[in-house]
Amino acid sequence: MKVCLRLGCVLAMCLAAGVLTGCSHAQKTGTTSWDPKAAAAYLDQREVSWMGWPGSARDHETFCVSCHTGLPYALSRPVLRRALAEPGPSINERKLIENINKRVRLWNEVEPFYSDKGYDSGKTAESRGTEAVLNALILARYDAQNGHLEDSTRSAFNNMWALQQAGGRGQGAWSWLQFGLEPWEAKDSQYYGAALAAIAVGTAPEDYRLTPEIQPKLSLLRDYLNREYATQSTMNRVVLLWASAKLPELIDSERRQSIIAQVRGAQQSDGGWRLSSLAWPNGWSLHSLARMGLRADWTRQEGQSDGYATGLITFALQQTGMSAADPMMKQGLLWLRSNQNKEDGSWPSSSINERRKASSNVGHFMRDAATGYAVLALSDNSGATSQGSVAENRSVENSDRVIRNW
Repeated sequence: MKVCLRLGCVLAMCLAAGVLTGCSHAQKTGTTSWDPKAAAAYLDQREVSWMGWPGSARDHETFCVSCHTGLPYALSRPVLRRALAEPGPSINERKLIENINKRVRLWNEVEPFYSDKGYDSGKTAESRGTEAVLNALILARYDAQNGHLEDSTRSAFNNMWALQQAGGRGQGAWSWLQFGLEPWEAKDSQYYGAALAAIAVGTAPEDYRLTPEIQPKLSLLRDYLNREYATQSTMNRVVLLWASAKLPELIDSERRQSIIAQVRGAQQSDGGWRLSSLAWPNGWSLHSLARMGLRADWTRQEGQSDGYATGLITFALQQTGMSAADPMMKQGLLWLRSNQNKEDGSWPSSSINERRKASSNVGHFMRDAATGYAVLALSDNSGATSQGSVAENRSVENSDRVIRNW
């Protein structure tokens, strides 16, 4: 009983501290414009660091594609390319796509990102499932810009569907990497991965989502996303909201509005959102309550809004068609425009698992993701990036054809 009372007191103090910190955090004063060139420089530099980091190296001279650095880079860098009127893909984009194409081409020969050797049993399956979804999403994103589904992307989708679970609680989803790390590698991250798979399908050009042979697979995926919805974190539900903009049949209007109401209620007084209060599975378990206030190493969670939660939520809301004039959207965009780091071009975010040294490679991971999604959100409402002349759009399409044939 004493232990329970003590834990209750700790939880109460942590939650109170988090709420007070979040409420008292005033929006930063300063410019309300953002710098695409600085954002591109930061993302390019971080992708170079990731590709050259020994920890990301894999066999056949390939590297791991990560949810924190590689995926946000692949999603956001083409958008910046248009904003900056660059003549073609950066060398880092070329290397990333070639790496993915190579692993898709050698799918039955390359080793998984992580294997059961040296890790808990199941890492091989988790790695394969995770990589298959990321490969399909990134390649589909590039193909969508030129309106043609490449053979390598079709192969990536075939690899993905072949690994979809056919039974058990995860029926309709994919095995997903679990290292106890939110928001991408934890027990509930399988749902995040399934939502990304839906985004990949909805993003692919040539009406891939209507392909007859994948309809039973899509039905299983839709059933999974609805069956496991109740226990998901708000952030997982936000990714589902994004997916529903690509595949409207995933969820009904009532559920879509429920998610929007959730994020509206979680918006902080400064206009942003705080990841540490939104990343843990719903259900108000003691574990989730404790982690909202404290990291696993007993350091205090950040109380202020952060770039990852704010960028992803704002971007997902945009995908649903929400107007920039909506007060929630307006404040979210203002927070993003006001909180870019003027020194390195990134947006702030930090690990909710352990306190990381900000200057370390691992210490950059959350900022990498924050910057990618902030760019997507801001670009969607920037005349320089959301609209362009026919010639500019054709230039982007042609450059993406070049990158796929690199």
